[in-house]
Amino acid sequence: MGRLLALSLLGIALALLGERLLALRKGFRLTFIIESGSLEEKIGTIPKDTDTDKVNKALPNKSQNSNMTFIYFLNLTEAGSEDIDILPNGLAFFSVGLKCPGLHSFAPDKPGGILMMDLKEENPRALELRISRGFNLASFNPHGISTFIDSDNTVYLFVVNHPEFKNTVEIFKFEEEENSLLHLKTIKHELLPSVNDIIAVGPAHFYATNDHYFSDPFLKYLETYLNLHWTNVVYYSPNEVKVVAEGFDSANGINISPDKKYIYVADILAHEIHVLEKHPNMNLTQLKVLKLDTLVDNLSIDPSSGDILVGCHPNGQKLFIYDPNNPPSSEVLRIQNILSEKPTVTTVYANNGSVLQGSSVASVYDRKLLIGTLYHRALYCQL
Repeated sequence: MGRLLALSLLGIALALLGERLLALRKGFRLTFIIESGSLEEKIGTIPKDTDTDKVNKALPNKSQNSNMTFIYFLNLTEAGSEDIDILPNGLAFFSVGLKCPGLHSFAPDKPGGILMMDLKEENPRALELRISRGFNLASFNPHGISTFIDSDNTVYLFVVNHPEFKNTVEIFKFEEEENSLLHLKTIKHELLPSVNDIIAVGPAHFYATNDHYFSDPFLKYLETYLNLHWTNVVYYSPNEVKVVAEGFDSANGINISPDKKYIYVADILAHEIHVLEKHPNMNLTQLKVLKLDTLVDNLSIDPSSGDILVGCHPNGQKLFIYDPNNPPSSEVLRIQNILSEKPTVTTVYANNGSVLQGSSVASVYDRKLLIGTLYHRALYCQL
């Protein structure tokens, strides 16, 4: 009887194991047109010896509604540009060089940094911003970023940082004349164990997403495997820190509506974008969930329309099991009227990895589109 019971328990455990493996596979690997390879003929390929610091060639865009005419590679090196934020005056900030356990890197020994480019220039080029003395550049590992402009026009840059794979939020003051960042503060908190992205709402105030509940790598894996739905959004201020939304598979990108009334959160593993109403006490209430058929990463807002631009991963499995002969794909979506009953979702850009691998963000300014990636190059597109 004891052996029969043990065998039965083993059978149940194996059945549960199989179910979770299938669920994880579904979460990370999706069927999408660009996986078939047919899109390569539409978008074209770039020779391996192409000089990525120069304009290569005009590439047609696989799109339902876009008139994208040119695509340039940016001089960022292939260190990734995981997040991008653009000021109203056209200055764009890039977080580059993100490194995570299990994630591929083309520049594993190079520290991360913050780059800037002026989109008002005719031929914009990215330059690396100097960071003030005393800040540990050797361990700088930037992830999500956000800017805030104070009433006196001071520009603050908030950066999610993973020094030695830990979790902090760094606040910098942008000094435009010197093209530099003055480090003001490092924030650590027990409610910020696995920070992914951030949206600044004050000079020392922000919402941040935790993509895991735990900070320990093994517990993170176990959490994902068991599908615990414990990830959350945290509000931080000097006087109060609190969880304001929870129950996500893996909370990722976050942004705010132009009228500051709503917070948008990407749940990457659930393939969803959550719309939450922001209250005067900074608490959030969920209004709706938009389900998509791709892994949604960072969210950006088109300032001219309020549309949401989403950097997506059609096949998340390829991000972590990197094969140069079968690289991860890229996809950018535009979401119009997300508060309506039937938001419009269109494809702005899609590629099978022959041009751009692992798109994580897309930001627009005056019909100029920047597409960043986890660990590949970035694109500058004229719409």
